[in-house]
Amino acid sequence: MDYQNILYLLIGILTFEFLLSKLLGILNNRSRKQPIPPELEGIYDEEKYVTAQAYQSEVFQFSILSSTFSFVVMITFLWVGGFGWLDEYLRGIAPIEPLTSLYFFGVVYLASDLLGIPFDLYGTFVIEEKYGFNKMTAKTFVLDKLKGYVLAIILGGIIASLFIVMVMFFESNFWIFFWIAISVFMIFINMFYTSLIIPLFNKLSPLEDGELKSAITEYSQKVGFNLKNIFVIDGSKRSSKGNAFFSGLGSKKKVVLYDTLIDNHTNDELVGVLAHEVGHYKKKHIIWSMLLSILQTGFMLWLLSKFIGSSDISWAMGGNVTALHLNVFAFAILFSPISTILGIFMNMYSRKNEYEADAYAVKTFRKEPLISALKKLTSDNLGNLTPHPWYEFMNYSHPSLLKRIQAMQRIK
Repeated sequence: MDYQNILYLLIGILTFEFLLSKLLGILNNRSRKQPIPPELEGIYDEEKYVTAQAYQSEVFQFSILSSTFSFVVMITFLWVGGFGWLDEYLRGIAPIEPLTSLYFFGVVYLASDLLGIPFDLYGTFVIEEKYGFNKMTAKTFVLDKLKGYVLAIILGGIIASLFIVMVMFFESNFWIFFWIAISVFMIFINMFYTSLIIPLFNKLSPLEDGELKSAITEYSQKVGFNLKNIFVIDGSKRSSKGNAFFSGLGSKKKVVLYDTLIDNHTNDELVGVLAHEVGHYKKKHIIWSMLLSILQTGFMLWLLSKFIGSSDISWAMGGNVTALHLNVFAFAILFSPISTILGIFMNMYSRKNEYEADAYAVKTFRKEPLISALKKLTSDNLGNLTPHPWYEFMNYSHPSLLKRIQAMQRIK
């Protein structure tokens, strides 16, 4: 395939994915207007249901604006050879590898982020503020951005440098060595994320002694789950929305509860949420999900090795020489249909895991507190009670609230 046809293919893939996402979004936006299913009655009163509908509609309309802007910028830059121009300009500043590629990745990342800042500001300080979710100050927003840039320079710089050097030394076999390196990095981050990354942005505090900690400890001992690290994160620093998650492996495992979750739920509901998270751990969902992610990464790197040296791809991106960074950028677009398909299967797997974790919580604790907690979370977050089946199939990593409740109700 010559470079002109590759360019058309790149634009075709981007256009198809854009139109598909918009179609699914429109279907989902219409689906939210259905009557509330009987199993979900009482989650919203009439006034709050109207508010939830308005919030979901506003978020959807704004997403169309922001995604259309990104799409137009990307298509235009591709069509006029903007990436090739950037490559030529950077070669005048840093004519040797790995500096050329590092500068290219850095400039593209920074430009993309800066273009997105106005949309981030409006989404956070207008829409989320309007519906009472935003708790972030302008100072926190700026500090988060600056910290994110520093992390991107350090971690992104190290990973990108390692990748470029391995391509230079091992050529088409680079994928084996980089796959090993990136797999080690993924495991390391999973184990130490709450210790190294989260404290840069949030405050983690051990859960204080009291009824909640006693209830959690009692449940953990009952199911034979050794849990010593229970932390509360100051999520209210940025949003009123609540959450909870597990992080780490083995002795490094931690349960993190958002302070907003604790404030809005009873102790029984919180133990029900914890029981769900313990279910993920007991069923080894975390380990299997990581292994699947590592396998996907290996497949992607192997496929990339077949394209990394293509001159035609570089020319399709507007370059006048074969450039590693242009080929990597183009490959990200070429791989996106495969990534979408893999994402669908990963979402199916994830939804299966959620059903299993719910069932574990029901069997080892009780169904009523978990169902009540999920209803509250949906209500507090103004969630969509009736997502479109195709949107859910393509995008949801968790089953819809209705399906989760129906599945739990069937458990005796």
